[in-house]
Amino acid sequence: MKIGSVIMFASALLAGSTCLAQEKPQLETNQHYIESLNRNPAAPVADKKAMLQFVLRALPDRVKVYPTENYYYFGFYSGGIRYAGNIRLDASDRDKGKLHFAYFIDNVAWLPEPAINYAVMDITDGVKVEKIERFLYRVTAGERSVLFELNDLSNVRPPEQLLDPDERFIGPVFDESGIRFFLVFNAKLGLFHYILDETVPLSDRLTRIKATDRIEIGTRTGFAFYRDLKRERRILIGAFEDNVLGNNYFDGPFDQLPDNFIEGDDLLKAILQVAPHLQGTIDRFGGSFDGAERFLIAPYMTYRGDTDLLRAHRCATGPQGKGPRYYACFQLDQAPTPPGPLKTPPRGKGKPK
Repeated sequence: MKIGSVIMFASALLAGSTCLAQEKPQLETNQHYIESLNRNPAAPVADKKAMLQFVLRALPDRVKVYPTENYYYFGFYSGGIRYAGNIRLDASDRDKGKLHFAYFIDNVAWLPEPAINYAVMDITDGVKVEKIERFLYRVTAGERSVLFELNDLSNVRPPEQLLDPDERFIGPVFDESGIRFFLVFNAKLGLFHYILDETVPLSDRLTRIKATDRIEIGTRTGFAFYRDLKRERRILIGAFEDNVLGNNYFDGPFDQLPDNFIEGDDLLKAILQVAPHLQGTIDRFGGSFDGAERFLIAPYMTYRGDTDLLRAHRCATGPQGKGPRYYACFQLDQAPTPPGPLKTPPRGKGKPK
């Protein structure tokens, strides 16, 4: 995320939880940015426990976690340096009282990868995680408690006519970009797709590329979609390269899987169909048992220019597109199926993964 577009830490977090209810227009100004640079001159960045309390004190009493992998992202300035991070209530261990916490110097293109401060905390660290309701948790550190409301998409399903007969719905995805998707698995071809959820208003503007009216790109997000030739739907086929390299909010939905809504072993079975060598090494979320790795589901490509995306169109309108492997035209990731789960450290927008 560009520094000039960042709202100061505390006000951004407060605005994030209330902006939908506000009627007064909001602006981001250079004045605000400059005055924010030294607003937190002594953030305790060397002490993870103290930092968690620092973050919780800056939050309102109740916040909303929109992304479906349950990351609550934040950022702040200290000593003129921007930091980014996240609090995560992981579906695999939050009911065991675990909290994942990470922060780091925000992405700066000319610097090597910054050190990541990361910890899994629980009551032994003075951090209490309480389940209040299915989608509501209270986090307490020191004398400060904050309620974290997870995004309840349990009733969200794609319209019946949206899916191909060979496809199985895995779950709804709410990306940190604010875009919603349906994650589906084509059992016949053994591949995943992210289908744009158009049952809700799209918080972006799609623009068709010059070469074909079948490919559209989001003005804000840079997400590229293919208008399916067989069904009235849009399939995600690309994320813009600068966003992927910058690890910002628009790097694609691979890191926001529908963890809260995966039924039984549905995702695990799909992954094992693609990568049977992982049998016995991953849990039902596709993660390694030590939590260090997770299977990568990113069938879309990283593109630099809109002509890069024409590969999907040439395939879909060519001989393959007329046969039973039509939907394989949208399996555009550059790398073959990995030999195991790919390394995915604690994610925060602005840091290298």
